[in-house]
Amino acid sequence: MKILIAYASTEGQTRKIARCCADHLIDCGHSVELTHASDARDIDLGRFDAALLAGSVHGGTYQKPLRKFAKGQSDALAEMKAAFLSVSLAAAGDDPDDWQGLNDCVARFTEATGWTPSTVMHVAGAFRFSEYDFFKAWAMRWIAAQKDHEVDPHQDKEYTDWQALRDNLDAWLADG
Repeated sequence: MKILIAYASTEGQTRKIARCCADHLIDCGHSVELTHASDARDIDLGRFDAALLAGSVHGGTYQKPLRKFAKGQSDALAEMKAAFLSVSLAAAGDDPDDWQGLNDCVARFTEATGWTPSTVMHVAGAFRFSEYDFFKAWAMRWIAAQKDHEVDPHQDKEYTDWQALRDNLDAWLADG
């Protein structure tokens, strides 16, 4: 199967996750094209059997290049096996309000792009203090404290469950 992975990343965790997806799918015998969403606008999706779009939640929305790509390719995405991978720190927890917020973010994404993915995978992200400026680092420490998480502002902390991600990819490809 030939699979396109188009992603957008703010601090790099979604890029790392997309790379893991590509590596896993290649290891499973698939052909994969991995690209940033801003470089994928003119791609002919007819060349692919499946597509995986990945982006991270920041301020309740996903990155603009990913939204533009999904909107421009919404008809083609609707006609093929396509999934949306949503990366967020909220996916690391089990707070019902956080999960409702994630579902609301996906709903706004589908409304803005006109594409309703048949599969949505929520993946826990990371605190990437090495990528934050002073103000974002302060805000992220405050968010962590609100959820009773201990974080060291001098060290990144990853919440991504890599095996669950691979399992979700396998389940997506096995589904019809």
